[in-house]
Amino acid sequence: MQKLTNKEEEIMKILWKLEKAFVKEILEKITGDRPHYNTLSTIVRNLQEKGYVDHEAFGNTHRYFPTISKEDYRKRFINTSIVDYYDNSYKSLVSHFAKEEKISVEELKEIIQLIEKRK
Repeated sequence: MQKLTNKEEEIMKILWKLEKAFVKEILEKITGDRPHYNTLSTIVRNLQEKGYVDHEAFGNTHRYFPTISKEDYRKRFINTSIVDYYDNSYKSLVSHFAKEEKISVEELKEIIQLIEKRK
């Protein structure tokens, strides 16, 4: 599957929350700059072509729904990011967050405890 653009990810997050939605309903949930209805409709159709959503037809109207779960998407692209940006090293990933002060010592201890419980 192809990686999504930022706008496509934003739309997918809305669809994951709504589970099923018409373009109009998706448009109502967008915060900030809202695209034109036709632009949003094109983005949703692109998501369908990429295999992320499908639709149910109601006459000329379509109700869209995700075909991939948020969890499956996250797993796939977190793993790809670790390979691409951290030389396939989770240690490098955690080190990055520690250096950037994005993770606390307490959180690191919790992670260690989770790992030790799995042994």
